[in-house]
Amino acid sequence: ITAGPDELLGRALLVRGDVPAGAHEGGLGGHPELDRTVAAEARALLDAGRTGTVEIGADGSRCGRPLTVLVESSVPPPRMIVFGAIDFASALVRVGKFLGYHVTVCDARPVFATRVRFPDADEVVVRWPHEYLADTEVDGRTVLCVLTHDAKFDVPLLRLALRLPVAYVGAMGSRRTHLDRAARLREVGVTDLELARLRSPIGLDLGARTPEETALSIAAEVVANRRGGGGRSLTGAHTPIHHDAPVPRGITSVA
Repeated sequence: ITAGPDELLGRALLVRGDVPAGAHEGGLGGHPELDRTVAAEARALLDAGRTGTVEIGADGSRCGRPLTVLVESSVPPPRMIVFGAIDFASALVRVGKFLGYHVTVCDARPVFATRVRFPDADEVVVRWPHEYLADTEVDGRTVLCVLTHDAKFDVPLLRLALRLPVAYVGAMGSRRTHLDRAARLREVGVTDLELARLRSPIGLDLGARTPEETALSIAAEVVANRRGGGGRSLTGAHTPIHHDAPVPRGITSVA
């Protein structure tokens, strides 16, 4: 705690990403809700691989006597891998970067997968998608977005992706495309349980049409999946606005 009531200044809390939510080391003292609220805010920053400050009330709410908490995360940003160097991918790269992801674009076609077309991407890779995915590192925070629209790319890629311990696998295409893709995946041994992990057609129903709107639709589904949201309008709903985040990997120090 870097600013706030004198009796709380300098106190710290260690939040580990490899233990369940609610389990943390040490305590800040003060109001009994303070530790829980600070730990939840810290996990959100840890999940994004970010270091920063948050403002919280001394009673653990958003009101009351304010205090400032410095959160230091020791985990890299989560990865978003976009397969398919199409026009929609450029907008998704920008949204992914805005959300704090380390974004990679991968396509087997060198004429499309260029740094000129994707200046905001952290990496632009020219390889067959399934070969790249087999060789690169992923974890429980990784987001895979398949925009290729081509069975020769999609089937081997999704066959592998749906068996990896990643956070999200989504594929672009119409409902007819999805049914055809699912049939092809079953033919190569993908089970119904594995298929149930696939978000296809990708994104939430926002009525999106432009690349930017479609990117927003995909990002909204990624965030809902990441935070446990239902994707429904909050107006008139009786569900929590904030949900407990899933357990990220890494360690956060809260001061």
